[in-house]
Amino acid sequence: MADHCTPSRHEKSLGLLTTKFVSLLQEAKDGVLDLKVAADQLAVRQKRRIYDITNVLEGIGLIEKKSKNSIQWKGAGPGCNTREISDKLINLKTDLEDLDKREKEIDQHKLWVQQSIKNVTDEVTNTRYPFIKT
Repeated sequence: MADHCTPSRHEKSLGLLTTKFVSLLQEAKDGVLDLKVAADQLAVRQKRRIYDITNVLEGIGLIEKKSKNSIQWKGAGPGCNTREISDKLINLKTDLEDLDKREKEIDQHKLWVQQSIKNVTDEVTNTRYPFIKT
């Protein structure tokens, strides 16, 4: 039975989060956005995801850090479609695909580790070792 309160994998995807993040950034006063405010508005539990996005955007020159927790949009405004921005967008999408793939790999490794721990703790021959607890 599915839990209707839990967001789907798509709703938590880095691509969708990036789209929402860039929208927030473009709507921000003077193009300056506080990362803590963005994390709250986007309901992001892991700030690492925000940092993944900002690192890519900074790497392709669309944003710059203003202070520890604020960034400024350097890209063109909405509706501008220059060749340079199109190229940056293609690179950004490629980077996001790579990050999504990496996230899936990490999720799989986490499942394997959890199963390995369960296998060790459930093994009857290991019950005589007091340092292995479930």
